Amino acid sequence: MSTELPAADQTLIESFLDRVWAEQGLADNSLDSYRFDLSGFALYLRGSGQALAEAQRADVLEYLGRRTRLGFSAPSNARLLSCLRGFFGDLLRRGMRRDDPTDRVDNPRQGRRLPKTISESEVEALLQAPDLDQPLGLRDRAMLELMYATGLRVSELVGLRSDQLNMRQGVLAAFGKGSKERLVPIGEEALVWMRRYLDQARPELLGQRMCDELFVTRRGSGMTRQAFWYLVKRYALQAGIDTSISPHALRHSFATHLLNHGADLRVVQLLLGHSDLSTTQIYTHVARESLKSLHREHHPRG
Repeated sequence: MSTELPAADQTLIESFLDRVWAEQGLADNSLDSYRFDLSGFALYLRGSGQALAEAQRADVLEYLGRRTRLGFSAPSNARLLSCLRGFFGDLLRRGMRRDDPTDRVDNPRQGRRLPKTISESEVEALLQAPDLDQPLGLRDRAMLELMYATGLRVSELVGLRSDQLNMRQGVLAAFGKGSKERLVPIGEEALVWMRRYLDQARPELLGQRMCDELFVTRRGSGMTRQAFWYLVKRYALQAGIDTSISPHALRHSFATHLLNHGADLRVVQLLLGHSDLSTTQIYTHVARESLKSLHREHHPRG
């Protein structure tokens, strides 16, 4: 198959990319991806003597099938199809075609990706990573303990205000997606670390300054998601955790470990603030895979 793109196809692609850039302001990387996908399809069509603008629905289906057989992933094929939809939709609007060959072509089925979790021993190592002799380390330990104890989203954690925390009752009020409020129990261990943070570290970090946010920086302002993301990465490295984790891994681990220890799925749903039980059910798959892995590792006939 020739690797040289026909001039007419090249012109059509660049013209489309110019319009996409002007209308949507796409970054160079996105434009390069579009160019790569369209050029690949054009070269495929050239093998059968067809121009890009003349592609038919059967060509789109055959090309997607060929890519699947070659090992391209469903997300990659979905991205390609989205690009082709945009390209042929543009030709249709400009009167250069009377039909759209991507019409009635279903998106590739993408298996639901399991959330990344870490083991209970890895969580323990992560929690012990901060330097407790420093106020920032005490703050970080309290944040990690609270997130693992409650399953809060990162945005919920860094956005917590002091008035959302009830230390006496051991609960906090979390405001999730759509500003929906839910009460979440904190747990004894996390309460211990929260008291230490509030009594020792927070006053030292704030000094004479005021801040509504519960978790503060040395500058006396609230933590950001990006800052907490960096902290988790750094502490994971210190703890010797090989897998690349994000702060959300603690939320995922919270749910998975609860299910591993026999928690009811609907209780986990309430704690996570999921409006739909099907969203929570993904953790049952993670828990099942975790149990299978433990069985294989420790059972004499695993």
